[in-house]
Amino acid sequence: MHILDFLVEENVLGKEEALLLKEEAKKLNKRVEEIILERKILPETKLFELKSEFLKIPFLKEIKVEEIPIETLKKIPETTAVHYKMIPLEEEEGTVKIGMVYPEDLSAKEALNFLSRFQNFNYQIFLITPSLFQKILERYQAPKSTIEKVLTEIEETLGAKEISRAPLGEEILAEEAPVSKMVGVFLKYGVDGEASDIHIEPLKEKTRIRFRRMGELHTSFFLPLKIHPAIVGRIKILANLRIDETRIPQDGRFSVKIEGRTIDFRVSTFPTPWGEKVVIRILDPKVGLKKFEDLGLSGRNFEIAKRALQKPYGMILVTGPTGSGKTTTLYAFLQLLNKEQVNIVTLEDPVEYSIEGVNQSQVRPEIGYDFAKGLRHVLRQDPDIIMVGEIRDQETASLAVHAALTGHLVLSTLHTNNAIGAIPRLLNLGIPGFLLSPAINIIIAQRLVRKLCEKCKKKVRASKEIQELIEKELKGVKKIEEPLYIWEAEGCEQCNKEGFSGRIGIFEVLEMTPELSEIITKNPTETKIMQEAENQGMITMRQDGFLKVLEGITTVEEVLRVTSAFE
Repeated sequence: MHILDFLVEENVLGKEEALLLKEEAKKLNKRVEEIILERKILPETKLFELKSEFLKIPFLKEIKVEEIPIETLKKIPETTAVHYKMIPLEEEEGTVKIGMVYPEDLSAKEALNFLSRFQNFNYQIFLITPSLFQKILERYQAPKSTIEKVLTEIEETLGAKEISRAPLGEEILAEEAPVSKMVGVFLKYGVDGEASDIHIEPLKEKTRIRFRRMGELHTSFFLPLKIHPAIVGRIKILANLRIDETRIPQDGRFSVKIEGRTIDFRVSTFPTPWGEKVVIRILDPKVGLKKFEDLGLSGRNFEIAKRALQKPYGMILVTGPTGSGKTTTLYAFLQLLNKEQVNIVTLEDPVEYSIEGVNQSQVRPEIGYDFAKGLRHVLRQDPDIIMVGEIRDQETASLAVHAALTGHLVLSTLHTNNAIGAIPRLLNLGIPGFLLSPAINIIIAQRLVRKLCEKCKKKVRASKEIQELIEKELKGVKKIEEPLYIWEAEGCEQCNKEGFSGRIGIFEVLEMTPELSEIITKNPTETKIMQEAENQGMITMRQDGFLKVLEGITTVEEVLRVTSAFE
C-alpha cells in the first residue's frame, strides 16, 4: 500500500488527485511528500502525522536541537545524513534514537543497519519532518564545537610556542589555517544568525565574541586571550589593513562567498589596553536590502511616501538615531526609483550595498572629498535623483536644498528624534524658511521594533492598564473594541526561544502642506509645527507602533522601549 492510497482512504485526497500527484512525482523524480508540501496541499505537520499513522512509526514533532550532543551526531556522518535524510537524536543505554524523514526507504534502512553493526549500537526510529531534519542538520556545523576543534588545532600547530603580540608573530600566525577557520566560523555564524555586527573584544584575561542581533548584543564565545592577535591579524589581512599598526584605529572592507552568496564585511579596529578590538559590520543584501512594501510603512504613511516618491523634484528626509534603519529605507526608495530613464547618483559614507544601475560614490573626508564637495560634482553629472547619505553641516544642507529646488529629487538623512525636529534643525543650519518650505516634500522619522515570531506568538487578553494606554494613544486614530486582545512573545526552536524574528520599522510621516509652509516662513516653533502635524492627521511613531501591536506584529513593550525618549 502506498502513502497516497492511505490519504485517499482517509478522505484527505481524491483518487484522481492522488493519481496526478503520483505521475508528477515520477516525472519530476521527487517524492510525493515533496510535491504535496510544495503545492501546499497539506501542512507539513498534518502530512507527517498521517504518515506516522500509516507507517506505524512514532512521530517526533519537536526536539531541543541545541541539546543534541555532538558525540551523538557522530554516529551518522553528515554526508550520509544528508543523502538518506536520517539523523541521530539521542543516545540512552546503548540505544540511539534516529530521526528519519523517509523510514520506508530501504536503502536508508540498509545504511543504518550497516552503521549500527559497525559502531555496535541499537537504534529506534522516529519519523521527523523535513524542516526539523534541516534544523538538526545545522547542528553538525555548531560553531561552539567547531571552535573547540579549531582551538585544539591551533594548540597543536603552535605547540608550546607562546603566541606573541609582536607584528611579525601576528603576521605568521594570521596565515595559520586553524585561525582562518576560526574567523570563517565567526563570519558564517553571524550571517546564518542574521546578525548585523560581530564584536571581537580583548578583555583582561580572555577574548569575548559578541553578535548584534535585532539591535541587541549577545555574548556567544570566550577564547584564550593569547590567540587574539592571530585572529585580529587574519581579519586585517582580509580587509587589507596594516598588520604592524596597532596604535591607531583602521577601517577596511572585504567580501566572502557564503552558501553561494557574496557577503560584504566592513571592518573597524580600535586600540585598547588589552589589544585591538575589532567590529565587523555584516552587509548581507538578503537582510539589509528590503522592498518598499516590506519596510513597515502602512495606511496613510505608505500613501504619502509613495506619492512623494512619484514627484520629479523636492526633498525626502529620513530622520532617526544611528541604527534606526534610515539607510535601509533609503535603499528601498532607490530600488523603487531605479529605472533606465533616470540617472541616480549617490554620495555615501560608506557605500553599504551595491545596487546595479545606480552610480554610487563613497566620500573620503580625509582627502577632502566630503558630502559638500561631492555634491557639487554630482550636480555636474546630469542627475535626476540624488541620494546624500547624511546632511551634517550648513554647506551640505544648502547644496541639497538648492538641488531640490532646481528640478532634482533629493533623498537624505538627518539625526533628529522625530519628524518635527528636522525643520528646526535645518533652520539652525542656516537654511532660510522661504527656501526650506518649497524644497521639502516629506519628512519621515523612524525606529526599529522586533517582530513577533509567527510560529509561537501567543494571543492574550490585554490588562486594564495596557488597554487604557492603547486607547489613550490611539484616540481619534482607531476605535478600540472590548475586550482587547494583543500578542505576546512565547519562544520556540524556530526563534531560538527569543519570541522574536527580524525587525520592522515604525514611522511618522510629516507632509509639506500650504499651512505648514506658512508656519515655517513666519513662525517656525515646534509647537506650531506639531499643531499642523495633528491637523493633517500625522500618525506618531508610538501610534504606528501600537497599530502594529493590534495587528500582532510586535509587542507593547517593544513600542514603549523604542519610543520612551519622546516622553
